[in-house]
Amino acid sequence: MLQKLIIKNIALIDSAEICFSNGLNVLSGETGAGKSVIIESLNFVLGAKADKSLIRSGQKECSVIAEFDVQNNDAIKDVFNELEIEQDDILLISRKFNIEGKSSIKINGDTVTASMLRKFTSILVDVHGQSEHFNLLKEANQLALLDNYGGQEILDIKQVLSKEYNKLKEINKNLQSFGGDESQRLIRLDILNYQIDEIAKASLEDGEDEKLLIIKEKLNNQERIFNALNLVNQSISDEGGVEDILSGASKMLSTISDYDENYSKLYDRLEGVFADLSDISNTANNLLDSFDVCEYNPYEIDSRLDLIKALKSKYGGSIGEIKEFMNNATLEKEKLENFAEQIECLEKEKMQVSSNIFNLYTELNSKRRHYAQVFESNILGELQSLGMKNAQFKISFASTPTFEECTFNSPNGFDSVEFMFSANLGEPLKNLSMVISGGEMSRFMLSIKAQTARFSDVSTFIFDEIDAGISGNVAKVVAEKLAKISLDTQIIAISHLPQVSAMADNNLLIEKNEGADKTTTTVKSLTNEEKIYEIIRLVGGDKESKTANEHAKDLIDGAMQYKKSLVVN
Repeated sequence: MLQKLIIKNIALIDSAEICFSNGLNVLSGETGAGKSVIIESLNFVLGAKADKSLIRSGQKECSVIAEFDVQNNDAIKDVFNELEIEQDDILLISRKFNIEGKSSIKINGDTVTASMLRKFTSILVDVHGQSEHFNLLKEANQLALLDNYGGQEILDIKQVLSKEYNKLKEINKNLQSFGGDESQRLIRLDILNYQIDEIAKASLEDGEDEKLLIIKEKLNNQERIFNALNLVNQSISDEGGVEDILSGASKMLSTISDYDENYSKLYDRLEGVFADLSDISNTANNLLDSFDVCEYNPYEIDSRLDLIKALKSKYGGSIGEIKEFMNNATLEKEKLENFAEQIECLEKEKMQVSSNIFNLYTELNSKRRHYAQVFESNILGELQSLGMKNAQFKISFASTPTFEECTFNSPNGFDSVEFMFSANLGEPLKNLSMVISGGEMSRFMLSIKAQTARFSDVSTFIFDEIDAGISGNVAKVVAEKLAKISLDTQIIAISHLPQVSAMADNNLLIEKNEGADKTTTTVKSLTNEEKIYEIIRLVGGDKESKTANEHAKDLIDGAMQYKKSLVVN
């Protein structure tokens, strides 16, 4: 819920801190006092498009901070995770806008975009203004509202339907993988045959390219290799070489090795060196004997390397990837060659899944029509209690297609609905968006909220003069409906009705103050006594009048009794 709103330099508001409570918060004040500024400030911090006219005259920047308690809001936790913002029980939104048109938004200290902000606020707050074109006027939202009203029964069907719909999508994807019509399939087969044949003819061996590069390097440096190996061999084994020199030294050491342990160890070490050198000489000699480059044809090696390079450019960056490409191409070729049998199998599966989906579509349609009748009846009851005794409301369904006519292109069924409405006796039912006025929409929305608040994720409803054009007994009913909704959802309502103010859990007075050189708007939380005076003002009475005071107290007492009855029931 919204706990606090801090406004600075918005229109007539120099600086204001407004604290809200659970339940029903009612803002009231004289006409022109600045009630609309509060809504503008809320819309601004919730992500609405900003305008320079919002900034208080003479100032360079405006700002609004909104503080929400979200500790019991599971839906908002998903948004925290999605946007990778650290979670807290308090959600703090801060938004600034300057005269140059630059805006900055922060959530719990992290800078975010306007679209990221709206992901949060669409769950937190639902704002309804007197002249607003509500989202309810969109047909897609009307169907979603009906589904929510149907609750778990409809949700269960939609979950099963979603799984079947995904199966159908996968089947269609597999069918498309066969390459379209017969001519396209044959073209694809020709391409695959060419690719497979080209790779197969190459008879590639794993690591072949690396081996060929080593041989090529030897061929390019054969003289250097021969000279190096030959020099090693001659230096060690030729007459007068290292072996001859060490042989003499070894013999001399052998004659004294018995005289001292250290002489013996030195002799052993020299013998080890002698053995290593002999082995090195033998190895070099063997490498010389095996160094026959005549068996390799440099032209053939270059040609082979060029072929491998060409195949890599077409089919993969390595011989392993080229072979993998050929394996996949072979599988696709076999699939296309045996397409008739596989397509027949897939078509049978598609027919079965389509039949399952159609049955679920039909079941969903039946449930929706059932809950539509219940919803229609309950909304009409709400409207009648709000003084619209001749109102008609109907949820119109599009015609139901046959199996052959069904397109199977939605996981949400084949239904589309329209909310049809008539406010007056004798008027035909028409699409809601075509016939409903601002005042009628206010009462219609209140009826909707009275029926749907229990399953809404939104924690705060804001109504901007939803009671416009209402008085008398209907005003009392409006106040009672607002109180009932506020048991589950925080409500912030701008109202001019004494009955609504009397029902409030938290009364806030908006006042305009004119000084010598400027006009400011302030927001004040009312005490119990001040609440009585405000109700007297709304009634049009004199706060000095005993009768007016008693009437105001009676309204408050009646409201308290009604709220107690709600808690008991």
